[in-house]
Amino acid sequence: MKITHKYLVEGLVFTSYVLFAMAWVGGTASMNSIMASMHIESFASASLISGAVTLAKIVGTFAAAYLTLKFGVKYAFLVAALLIVTGIMTPYAPNYELLLVSRFLMGLGGAFMIVYFNPIVMHWFAPEERPVINGLNAVAFNIGTAIVLWGMPSINAITGGWQHSLLAFSLASLALALLWLLVKFESFQHHNQSSTQEQSLYSYWDGIKDPFNWTYALTYSGLLSFYICLFTFYPQAGISQSKWVIGFGIVGTVAGILYSRKEPMRLPIIRLSGLLIFLTVLGLSFSSSPWIQTLCAIVLGFCIFLPVTALVTIPHELPQMNGQKITVIFSLFWSISYLVSTFVLWIFGKLVDINQGSYFASFVLITLLSTTVFIGSYFLPETGRVKE
Repeated sequence: MKITHKYLVEGLVFTSYVLFAMAWVGGTASMNSIMASMHIESFASASLISGAVTLAKIVGTFAAAYLTLKFGVKYAFLVAALLIVTGIMTPYAPNYELLLVSRFLMGLGGAFMIVYFNPIVMHWFAPEERPVINGLNAVAFNIGTAIVLWGMPSINAITGGWQHSLLAFSLASLALALLWLLVKFESFQHHNQSSTQEQSLYSYWDGIKDPFNWTYALTYSGLLSFYICLFTFYPQAGISQSKWVIGFGIVGTVAGILYSRKEPMRLPIIRLSGLLIFLTVLGLSFSSSPWIQTLCAIVLGFCIFLPVTALVTIPHELPQMNGQKITVIFSLFWSISYLVSTFVLWIFGKLVDINQGSYFASFVLITLLSTTVFIGSYFLPETGRVKE
């Protein structure tokens, strides 16, 4: 039996990343239990576990394109899926070192997978269908995160504990990886280009030299930096409204999908969202009123994900796009973005230390960086075409 229906293929891709989010966030949510089971008392050691996944994202997203050249997209995605399954070691790791390895490998799988969304979408779907599918894939992590944040106690009650829950997530990921083997994945030439030569024209070095890739990644990097800081530092600063961002992020993504189906122009929604992101980050970070912070968090969650469908669709609509080129573009997009956000995260924490625990300077920094979406929208190409 072979899987040849494009929506079944998309279902496997989407659900695989939802399960990755559930395993990753579930492990983070269970960190106190994991630390207690291993008698880890140092929060520095615990932070290394999160750091391992961040490092995996940087390394993985950069190396993802190379993996597709070696094995093809189908088997590169399979490698990503199997790496995610290594999270099965997390709840039962006998020592800290193995726990660190399991989290790193799982993060590596997630990093590979997020890059492969785009060549898979390009392979299976027509140009007019891609914005919707890109939007669905963009919301997959949020859905997995929301399930865990709001449903983990119920899931633990059903499975019998956090260890069994994490085990169940990994076993479900393994089942999807095995189903992926049944996907009939023909070469890209049959769908997107006429010659093998055209497929091999865009190398990593070409990507690094291409100004578009730097503009594209830097447009998103400030927003990604804020998003990571939001869940890493804002609760410690006494701002607990971050949970609203996740829920309304899902609503924003759905709205972005509906908008992109009717409106082909990409930059207007990115620009408007970028301006609203800056204003709501300002309110969330500096307002002393809880209700204003909550309102800003709700609008912020909506606006962070509203332009994602348009943003990730831009490379698909560039001239002479093919499978290899789009893989290289998104490989560089994610690796540059995560590299910048990792550095920003360190600077954010350093500013808090320098200012004796005050978050004011750090909030100023991250608020200014949140403007990259708005500023970058003036440097990105408009790839949409007005409907006749």
